[in-house]
Amino acid sequence: MKKVKKFTEFRNNSNFNMPSLIEKDNCIYFSNEIVEDVEKKYSEGESFLNIGYNFKLSKARVLSNLYPMEFVFRGKKVKSIEGVLQGIKYKDKKLQNLVLNYFGLDAYHTRACNEADFWGQTGKLYWQGKEINRFSEDYQLFLDELYISAVKNPLYKRALLNTGNKYLLHHIGRNDPNETVLTRYEYESRLNLLRDFIKI
Repeated sequence: MKKVKKFTEFRNNSNFNMPSLIEKDNCIYFSNEIVEDVEKKYSEGESFLNIGYNFKLSKARVLSNLYPMEFVFRGKKVKSIEGVLQGIKYKDKKLQNLVLNYFGLDAYHTRACNEADFWGQTGKLYWQGKEINRFSEDYQLFLDELYISAVKNPLYKRALLNTGNKYLLHHIGRNDPNETVLTRYEYESRLNLLRDFIKI
């Protein structure tokens, strides 16, 4: 918990500024570099690394929340960050514990098993039966703890450090917290700041 508290302080005291993406002429740009055009999405540029599970580039793929990366979170062995992010939509502990064992697109698609997926309207998410308000500071602390727990996996930590100084981008991420349990800002700020934090 000490490390989580330190990271939260580090994040709160940071001057993190998420760069805007610009849509122009059927392309999406990060700074002056093309991230997506009509033919493809780009995993890497001079100044960015675009995180995504479907990219062939290992550096871009392995930091995806969908990637199989075992770690312990709040006493539970989980198979991926995505398993946790999908699992918190379930109030039922038994169902949540099942979802924690998934990774990849299988983890993502467990959302189809949640017959009452109203969290976007109510803000109600759950961890082991305890309610968490998606729009609260407690939820931001939950996310901090999740990523600090993930970086305890030495492979995840090494992958993060091996990205150099490129901006870690997830250009397909959503920006509205009513539509996703992890916005582009929440994801990119944690990846970029966590990389700086573990270098200290």
